Amino acid sequence: MNLLSNHFMNRVLHKTLWTTLLPLCALWSLGQTIVDHSATPEVGTPTQSAELPTEWQGTPLRPLALSEVELRFARHFPGTLARLTDGRQVLVLRTVTQPTRMLHPATDCYRGLGYRIRNEQLEEHTDKTRWRCFIAERGGRAVRVCERIEDAQGQGFTDTSAWYWASAAGQSTGPWKAITVATPL
Repeated sequence: MNLLSNHFMNRVLHKTLWTTLLPLCALWSLGQTIVDHSATPEVGTPTQSAELPTEWQGTPLRPLALSEVELRFARHFPGTLARLTDGRQVLVLRTVTQPTRMLHPATDCYRGLGYRIRNEQLEEHTDKTRWRCFIAERGGRAVRVCERIEDAQGQGFTDTSAWYWASAAGQSTGPWKAITVATPL
């Protein structure tokens, strides 16, 4: 009975996560290629409690409004969620306060939305940080996506699963910052 119950709960949890995450990924992906320059975030939402950066790579950033689906997702997310733009790139910044499976790799979102993923690789940027980067293509459009997770001590992770197990085992302490940068090609 316990095995049957666990199987049933896993199916329910899996279905619930995909029906929640897939629409979030769709809106997030849309926001990466179509930037709403007039949008401003709602003040006082749970997603605005972390201090947001004001620039990225020397260029000023502006916050983007979260969609209704993103706001619903953020209410259950153990941390904060924000989208910003420098006018060309879209940054998705998540602050995570505890180990969670709700933090997943961007490749999962893109594949789930029908994108073809290519050139997935680790890259070392000029500041010596490592990023996991890839190209996502669909319908003649391409976007270059890079992501990493940083813990409170500055340790970086390019693999979400490695981060999860290190944080769950106490080998990495939070709060953690997950940074995803999407640049249209």
